[in-house]
Order: sequence, then C-alpha cells, then structure tokens
Amino acid sequence: MPSRLYPEDQERVDAYLNQPANRVERKPFNVWLLLGVILGSVITMGLLARLLASLVLV
Repeated sequence: MPSRLYPEDQERVDAYLNQPANRVERKPFNVWLLLGVILGSVITMGLLARLLASLVLV
C-alpha cells in the first residue's frame, strides 16, 4: 500500500517507529475481553444500585 505522506515525512515516521521505545510487541486487541469487562462492570454496578436502593427504602 503506497504511503500518502511525502517521502521526507515518511522517513521521519519510520525513524520514530524504529526507536526502541516504540518497538514493543503487543498482543492483538481482544474485543471479547473488552465486552466482558464492560458487561461485568454494568452488571456489578446494577446489582450495587439495587442493593443501595433496597437499603434506602427500608
């Protein structure tokens, strides 16, 4: 895929990405883990809200 950048700008980007701090290998993004964390948080906050509501209304 050809770059849309000017060659000088592409060289600067390549130099930046080749610095040691930017060469860290990362695990691929896991959408299911994100969905699980969000769903778990929503369920936990919902249960906590029901518990607090039952304590207030008593």
